Amino acid sequence: MIALVDYHNDCVRTSLEVAGKLKGVLWGVRLDNADTMVDRSLWDEMMQFDPRGVNIRLVEKVRQALDREGYSHVKIIVSGGFNPDKIASFEEKKAPVDIYAVGSFFLGGTCDFTADIVRVDGKLESKTGREYRPVRPRS
Repeated sequence: MIALVDYHNDCVRTSLEVAGKLKGVLWGVRLDNADTMVDRSLWDEMMQFDPRGVNIRLVEKVRQALDREGYSHVKIIVSGGFNPDKIASFEEKKAPVDIYAVGSFFLGGTCDFTADIVRVDGKLESKTGREYRPVRPRS
């Protein structure tokens, strides 16, 4: 099983929570933070680097937390805006990434969209940053 861990915009905490609850079945965690957001685990490090989206420091913090708690077998997958240049930068700096997801890059922006769930049984429920936004009628 691979768990998406940026749902609440706190990849370190969520990675540890899912690793604890899914012992024996969790294979990896996937970081897919939007490039306009800063993960909560980086708030204390603001102004030291560009903390938006999936970045090397975020990946390092997730890896360190997983290792510290005995989950060194859990793989880290990153996605969201990855292309050959961004991957090369992560690799050059030896970011602890196991898998790069690059689906949008292959599509070249021709069919790039998300279909996020924003309500469940009439109740608002969404990933941080993808909240329900009502459609405004045209004037």
